[in-house]
Amino acid sequence: MSQESPGALTLRDQWGRVARDLRLSLTDRCNLRCSYCMPPEGLEWLPTEQTLSDAEVMRLIRIAVEMLGVEEIRFTGGEPLLRKSLPELVSFAASLKTASGKKPDLSLTTNGLGLDKKAATLAAAGLDRVNVSMDSVDSGIYRHISHRDRLDDVFAGLRAAREAGLTPIKVNAVAMRGVNDAGLPDLLRVCLQSGAQLRIIEHMPLGPRETWSRENMVPQDEILELLGETFELTEAERDPSAPAQLWSVAPGADHPGGSVGIIASVTVPFCSTCDRTRLTADGQVRNCLFAQTETDLRGPMRAGASDAELAKLWAEAMWAKKPGHGIDNPDFVQPDRLMSEIGG
Repeated sequence: MSQESPGALTLRDQWGRVARDLRLSLTDRCNLRCSYCMPPEGLEWLPTEQTLSDAEVMRLIRIAVEMLGVEEIRFTGGEPLLRKSLPELVSFAASLKTASGKKPDLSLTTNGLGLDKKAATLAAAGLDRVNVSMDSVDSGIYRHISHRDRLDDVFAGLRAAREAGLTPIKVNAVAMRGVNDAGLPDLLRVCLQSGAQLRIIEHMPLGPRETWSRENMVPQDEILELLGETFELTEAERDPSAPAQLWSVAPGADHPGGSVGIIASVTVPFCSTCDRTRLTADGQVRNCLFAQTETDLRGPMRAGASDAELAKLWAEAMWAKKPGHGIDNPDFVQPDRLMSEIGG
């Protein structure tokens, strides 16, 4: 390992990127079966003893923030609302101080089911904002994608999040050709009317292998062309560390305007500015969403490793990060784990 390797225990890789954003999966379980994420029959969930306990999650959060320079934590799943202790985990994270002396920025990626009952509690615990997955405002299309008839529950969750101040609310939608792409303008209109920011995501090869092909993926250029038929869009200056490129949307007769983001991970990757580190529900560090290897923290932690030893393992895992995800490479291989098993 070179002299630039993690002697100071920052999550720096050999390409000069530093991870400040922790994506923390709290469970691999989910109450939807979205086709781009898992098969309709679901997956074999991790046994409870293989997932991190609350105490273990809290310890690793503390190490990330106090020893490794993490400034943002996004709680993910599976569906993180299924973790009953979520408010306690949020509260613990909110009690920590980053290197700048501030509370970590805390957010949640959720499918919205049950958010109406938990939004106020999570806001009181210290959660700052939410990202809600909603791939269509057409109930039939939503049911076709998710294999569940729960769109009304998602809208209830969005309303509760807004009332609890968990804003800005971002709505995530995976664009799929011939499935929900034609309805993206309607989805954007609803988001603009409610003050939410729609973020359209290019379909990535992270679900069942038979569900993805480059030919069936809707690229950013086509998404813009489709939206441009209905809305007046102006490209905004890009935040280099943000996954989404934003476009301003001019006000229209039936909406007040706002913005829309596109996460073009496949056709316009942002790997060169990626600042994320990922921790799975069973305690594995992934230095990239598409990584083929993981670094185990659960085993050493349960075997008695010190905080310093765990921090060193984590830093070394990030040092080994590749320059990019390699989807365009001829030798690209999809990760063994599906999206719900990795964490969003």
